[in-house]
Amino acid sequence: MEFCSKCTYPSSHPLKLTFNNYKLCSGCLIHLEKDKIDWRVRFDKLKKIVKPYKSIKNYYNCIVPITGGRDSYFILDLVKNKLGLNPMLVNYNTHFNTEIGFRNLNYLRSIFGVPYINLTLDPNKIKKIVGFTLKEFGNIYWHCIAGQTVFPIQTAVKLKIPLIIWGAHQGIDQVGMHSHLDEVEMSRRYRKNHDLFNLEAEDMLKKSTLSKNDLEPFFYPSDKSIVNSEVRGIYLNNYIRWDSKVQNEMMINKFGYETCNLNRTFDPYQDVDSLYYSSIHDYFKYIKNGYSLVSDHANREIRLGRLSRKDALHLIKFYRDRSIGNEREFIKWLNIDKKKLNYFADNFMNESMKF
Repeated sequence: MEFCSKCTYPSSHPLKLTFNNYKLCSGCLIHLEKDKIDWRVRFDKLKKIVKPYKSIKNYYNCIVPITGGRDSYFILDLVKNKLGLNPMLVNYNTHFNTEIGFRNLNYLRSIFGVPYINLTLDPNKIKKIVGFTLKEFGNIYWHCIAGQTVFPIQTAVKLKIPLIIWGAHQGIDQVGMHSHLDEVEMSRRYRKNHDLFNLEAEDMLKKSTLSKNDLEPFFYPSDKSIVNSEVRGIYLNNYIRWDSKVQNEMMINKFGYETCNLNRTFDPYQDVDSLYYSSIHDYFKYIKNGYSLVSDHANREIRLGRLSRKDALHLIKFYRDRSIGNEREFIKWLNIDKKKLNYFADNFMNESMKF
């Protein structure tokens, strides 16, 4: 396994990294653009992009997908207060919600006073899907990513709202899949190949006992319906210098965004809305890919010049082997036992992780 000489990402990163002759990864190389791009010019470009949507007859001229964590406050503040758009908020209920996440979500709605649509599916269906993806892929988050990346698009097509505004494109921010200047927009192909490990909901019908009724909420709208409704999705990190830590601290000061300490990382801002993202999901990510959530946060800090690689490695070593947390709640929710969870973990453990 090869590691970047600047950050700590391994060559096993599921989004795929490339390395130059100095063993610098593509993520670090593209990140250098952040200090070279004139972001005032880029923001002016963003304002020009969204300007035509302000004259749309439909009162809601864009959709902003939100959760009770991550960058929801920052995105909505920028969209409504700086770009002057009238957004519709769209939320997919992951069923992994924390109390803090609920409070953040509801407070967000009350602060900005914008309309909100939520999709909450039958928990028994979600449990069936999680049981299948855990067994087959060692992943409990397929339904979360599938729902969060398709429900906004389904809503946009149905309500004829042509613009979806997302935060950071993960492929750019983590692994340098594209330049910021490429202005990559959302696509079904990226969602399938990278977010859903090449498995759409339609594909799961052929590989599982899950029914069409179970999976239909995750079906992506047809190309024809997207073209007819002229829906597009843009990513803000192509137009502003993305720094989630600083952005979240701004939202704490401005709106009282609520945070909490997480057991397996030092970052208290990003994933406060999920019971299992930084615990069960992160543990499986670590044993499969050789790195965990704390590496994501440490590498961000290295690239932004706030943390040395040496100190980052100390933080990673400290946090990655800490207890998973919330295991009892999860196995009770899924109706399995600890032995079965350990069995799944053993099945998906990377050979380099075995002793």
